[in-house]
Amino acid sequence: MKSKRTESRLDEKPNGRLKRKDYERELAELHVELVKLQQWIVHKGAKICIVFEGRDGAGKGGVIKAITERVSPRVFRVVALPAPTEREKSQMYAQRYIPHLPSAGEIVIFDRSWYNRAGVERVMGFCTEEQTKKFLSMIPGVEKAMIESDVALIKYWLEVSEAEQTSRLEQRIDDGRKVWKLSPMDLKSYSRWYDYSRARDEMFKATDTAWAPWYVVRSDDKRRARLNVISHLLRQIPYEEVPRDKVKLPKRQEPHGYTELDYPYKFIPERPWPAAQNGGKAR
Repeated sequence: MKSKRTESRLDEKPNGRLKRKDYERELAELHVELVKLQQWIVHKGAKICIVFEGRDGAGKGGVIKAITERVSPRVFRVVALPAPTEREKSQMYAQRYIPHLPSAGEIVIFDRSWYNRAGVERVMGFCTEEQTKKFLSMIPGVEKAMIESDVALIKYWLEVSEAEQTSRLEQRIDDGRKVWKLSPMDLKSYSRWYDYSRARDEMFKATDTAWAPWYVVRSDDKRRARLNVISHLLRQIPYEEVPRDKVKLPKRQEPHGYTELDYPYKFIPERPWPAAQNGGKAR
């Protein structure tokens, strides 16, 4: 039966920032459940599609990494499509996403999805208002067809506050690990907070359906948001632990005359870590 660990203890805690020790303990237990979910999905041939949307800096990438870091990338596939080609621009809007939908035994996670049309494309002027209106009227039917084809569709919107978004984007400016996350498009998008708010509101009104509802995640506390999403996700899928044989390592074969090759292997240098010299730069 499904473990009670899907019922996160975080629900009973105050809304203060979550400590790393508490976060790592909770995450480790939820990762065990995600592995059980993975085995059940493969066993049953289930098809799960998860959509993550939200403003820049809302924490989508961190949530997705937390979900996928202990499971197989052959079962949990992450899809983050680049800008459409000229050919793709001429297609039905949702067409380029359809080949990425899950087959039996897969979970597909969209890091941004067809909802680009209702968000960034609309706000930044990459499509017309008429195109947006057509998309909003059409996509509920597309999602209903997905569900009628036995695809479980789960949609998450990560909601970040103005102050927290500003703080996160400012951190990217001087952090060499995160500079790739701050594009000229992100800067333009940042200045249009209320345009995005209006676009989000219209998107919810048109696409928050009984068969494919939106679930909103408060994401100012990244750690709490990650745990809450995983806990909620596990509750949406009626998985059970798949029985498996007890694993025992077999006996290794005898060497039968094998000796290590006297070969000049090119081993990489082994440095004393941590290394503070040279400003921490690898050389």
